[in-house]
This record gives sequence, structure tokens and C-alpha cells, in this order.
Amino acid sequence: MAEPKYKRVVLKISGEALAGAGRFGLDDATLGEVAGEIKQIYDLGIEIAVVVGGGNFWRGRTSENMDRATADYMGMLATVINALALQSAIENAGLPVRVQTAIEMREIAEPYIRRKAVAEMGRGDIVIFAAGTGNPFFSTDTTAALRAAEVEADVILLAKKIDAVYSADPELEPGAVRYSEITFQEILEKDLKVMDGTAASLCRDNGIPIHVFALSEPGNMLKAVMGEPIGTIIAG
Repeated sequence: MAEPKYKRVVLKISGEALAGAGRFGLDDATLGEVAGEIKQIYDLGIEIAVVVGGGNFWRGRTSENMDRATADYMGMLATVINALALQSAIENAGLPVRVQTAIEMREIAEPYIRRKAVAEMGRGDIVIFAAGTGNPFFSTDTTAALRAAEVEADVILLAKKIDAVYSADPELEPGAVRYSEITFQEILEKDLKVMDGTAASLCRDNGIPIHVFALSEPGNMLKAVMGEPIGTIIAG
């Protein structure tokens, strides 16, 4: 079998993807499938960290009675729910895993410590980073970019409901252009919604490529780490 293209990865999973066919909550079958996909790449000896979103529970919405910071903190708590659920699914697949949170919750997870995370990954533990960066006004995309830089990951695997980066939402615009490769500068200039601008700039400045692919298609995670031409590569 060919050698994997990457040795250490940060896998970014959207909260919505964990809801399966629904838009809210967690789907047990989807969690099991994600754990199975992770096991495929873990068995290749790849060091894995995971950043999970919280959009299946909370979308950072605001109202006249709620400030943005409060809404963002609520979103961080949603990511912890997803991280614990994913931890359980990965354990059920027979893999060692632990959750680290940017906001201390010692009764349910470890606090995030960069050196500890790197050491745990090095000895074969999968580490799930929860609660975002611990700060409001930053998305989980930015969390993935920051953690990837901190643990010196080779790539961010961006697993989404959509199968690639498009010039527009392909569900709303059937003629949208599908990109197989694109630069971070083009992402920023075209204001494409694959990730927020802060995350794109952080990855560009630290030379961290992003591989975007559909989580729902079996085997895609393995194909991505093997360097097969699926989805979209963002680099440069």
C-alpha cells in the first residue's frame, strides 16, 4: 500500500455533519461512521487531532436580549457536547482518545495544554479540541487553524456536508464553479464561504494546506490522507 501523504493531521468536522440527515442534534449512525473513517486513517499510523463545531445545537445567533459574546460562549458549550459524543464513538471503535477544552471543565475533560496535546498525539492518542479557542468572536474554523499551527500539523482535513469548494452555493446556483485547487488569497478575494477570513489568513501565513471534502461519502477521509484528488485543496 502507498504511504500516506500526511503524518499529522487536524480533522475539522462541522457540527451539522454530525446531525446526519437532520439539521439538529446528534445521529448515532453518523457518529459511528465518522469513528470508522477515523479508524481507517489511525490504522495507518497517522497522528490525529479533531476540532468539532457546534452548529447542530447552536449557530451563534444573537438577539436584542443577547450580546455576541454570550452567544459565542453558548456555541463553545455546544462543541463540548459534540466532542464528548465523538469521544464515545471513537472509544467504541477501540481507539484511545481524549478531549481537551479551551475552557476548563475538569470533571469531564482535560484543559487544553499544547505540549500535552502534542505528547498525547505522539504516543498514539486521538485528541479532540473542544470549546473553540476559549474566546468569543472566533469560529471553530479559526480554532482548527490555530491548533494546526500549534501542534505543527501537516494539513487540515475539512470534512463538510458539501463535497468541495464552489464559487457559490451549488444548491442555490446550479452553475456554480467547482474548484479542485484554489489559493487562500482567492478564497479571501472572492469571499468564498468555505471558512472565515481569519482562519484562511492564519493558514496562509503558517503554510498549512486545507483539504476540503464531503464527510458523508465513505472512504473520503482515507482518500484525502493518501493524497487522492478528491474535493478541493486550498494552499499557497
